[in-house]
Amino acid sequence: MQASKASIIQQLQQKILSWQGFASPAAAETKRMGLGPLEDAFPNGVFPTGAIHEMLCPTREQGAATAGLLSGIVTALMKNGGVCLWISADRRLYPPALLSFNILPEQVIFIDVAREKDVLWAMEEALKCEGLAAVVAEVREVSFAQSRRLQLAVEDSKVTGFLLRTDLKKLTTTTCVARWQITHLPGALPDGLPGVGFPRWQVELLRVRNGNPGSWIFEWNNKGFVPVEEPLAETEQHLTRQVG
Repeated sequence: MQASKASIIQQLQQKILSWQGFASPAAAETKRMGLGPLEDAFPNGVFPTGAIHEMLCPTREQGAATAGLLSGIVTALMKNGGVCLWISADRRLYPPALLSFNILPEQVIFIDVAREKDVLWAMEEALKCEGLAAVVAEVREVSFAQSRRLQLAVEDSKVTGFLLRTDLKKLTTTTCVARWQITHLPGALPDGLPGVGFPRWQVELLRVRNGNPGSWIFEWNNKGFVPVEEPLAETEQHLTRQVG
C-alpha cells in the first residue's frame, strides 16, 4: 500500500513539473541546451521551455547585458525551427548585434507598439501561436494576474516567453518559472592581448520554482555558452564599481 501511494505521488509530481514547463528525468539528456551548471539549477537539469521567465533589467546597461544572454538562449530555442517575436514600446535592442549570436535578421520579428499597456496584450496573443520558438516583451511592470494569463497561454502552445522588466519599484510576486538578473562583466583575452574579448556576464537566478537559485559567470564564444571560473575578488571589485 505504501509503495502504491509513493508511486502515485511521484507520478503527480512529474505531471505538475511537466505542466510547469519542466522536462521529465527520462527526457533530460536530450533536451539540455548547453548551459552547464546554470541548467543544473532547474529541476531535472533542463532549462524549462513552454514557460514564462522574468528578467530584471532596470538600467540601460543591464538591459544590454540581458539582451545579450537572452539572444544566446533564443538561438538554442530556434534550432528546431520557428521564429522569435520581440515586443516593446521603447525597444532597447540593437538588431544587428543579433548576428553575433548566430541569429539571422529574418528569424526575429519586431513588434513596436505605441502604448505600454499594449505590450502584454500583444505578448499574450503571440504566446498562443504554436509555431513560434520564443516571445520576448520589454515591460515596465507586470502584476500577478497578468503573469497568470501569460502562463495559461503557454500551457497549450508550449512557447517560451521572456519578460524584460525595466521598473523594479513595484516588484511583486508572479507566476513566472524563474527570476533572472544579468550584469555585464569585462571580457578577457589570453596573455593580456588588447581588445574587448567575448561577451561575459554575471548570471543570477534569484528565484527558481522547484530549483536551486545561484550565481554564475558565463561567456559567449564560438563554442556557445561557456562557464568561466574567475577569482571572486575580481568579480566583486567589478560589481562594486557597477553599483558605485
